[in-house]
Amino acid sequence: MKIRAAVLEKFGEPLEVQEVDLAEPKAGEVLIRLVACGVCHTDLYTASGADPSGYSPTVLGHEGAGVVEKVGDGVDSLAPGDHVVTLFSPQCRECTHCLDPRTNLCLAIREQQNQGYLPDGTTRLSRDGEPIRHFMGTSTFAEYTVMPEIALAKIAPEAALDRACVFACGLSTGIGAALNTAKVEPGSTCVVFGAGLVGLGAVIGCRLGGAERIVCIDPAETRLELARGQGATETLSGGPDAVEQVLGMTGGFGADYTFEATGRVDVMRQAVESARMGWGLATVCGVAGKGETLDVVPRFLITGRRVAGSSFGGVKGRDQVPQFVDRYLAGDIDVDPLISHTLSLDEVNRGFDLMHAQDGIRSVISFDA
Repeated sequence: MKIRAAVLEKFGEPLEVQEVDLAEPKAGEVLIRLVACGVCHTDLYTASGADPSGYSPTVLGHEGAGVVEKVGDGVDSLAPGDHVVTLFSPQCRECTHCLDPRTNLCLAIREQQNQGYLPDGTTRLSRDGEPIRHFMGTSTFAEYTVMPEIALAKIAPEAALDRACVFACGLSTGIGAALNTAKVEPGSTCVVFGAGLVGLGAVIGCRLGGAERIVCIDPAETRLELARGQGATETLSGGPDAVEQVLGMTGGFGADYTFEATGRVDVMRQAVESARMGWGLATVCGVAGKGETLDVVPRFLITGRRVAGSSFGGVKGRDQVPQFVDRYLAGDIDVDPLISHTLSLDEVNRGFDLMHAQDGIRSVISFDA
């Protein structure tokens, strides 16, 4: 079938919205009609050429939600008409990692997905007979996409898809970091560095985990206002003195849990140094630049602080994303303030411009626009 999609042709140049070919789903695969897709920093990171594992041509986009149109042979968990959220982090429910509660890093299709292919090592996207690779196994900057069954989360049909799409990456990453990776305990003190979508998700997760104090740190007052609306009890503008400020607020000890959601290694260090002596846990969610390293003074670790990384918030997507969407429907998670701009597919590059300008939290492409 012919579809319109935003293609990354050359790194550092705008995406080109053009007509491409999409083949039928093969065994274990599903054809999805996209309804909405968030424009995430990871898409911009790859488009810029900064991602050392990036490739082109490819159709970017990974924060999608849509409707099942057709299923391939052997697909039994989804049927036409089902509403789904796309998962760049799949869940086969069979590999050693899927069967272990300690990680969400499914091994089933990892190698092929990282190279831009579907599980059989080929693509369904092409142009004039030449293959176009799939991005993060999803390629949701397109009217339709074909994905593996194990990389789709079936959600309640009542959920607005232009809201549910942000659970495909940013929002779930932050919520999961608090609930899954850190396992925030009731009555605890938490500090979140960064109030983008991941950071605001961490604020939400800390609230859902029963934290007593939630401090959010960001230089933008508009984002801090959003953080307060999501459950932050205190806010700081950050800067070089952020660690001293956190220590001053916590009797000199630091926070039980800290979360870094900026991708800056200097802030990652602040998150470690703001964690409580004895048992503080610093959870790193941000993706640092190519070649950057985290410099931690060993004394901070020897005195009981711990550091954990969190990919997609430790979320086992097919199981937990539908649960998060249900909590959104129940009113526990307020998504509306996090959607800043609604764009058409032709405006995808404007989504990157808005991100560069730090204008809003998340731009969402509506394929009905």
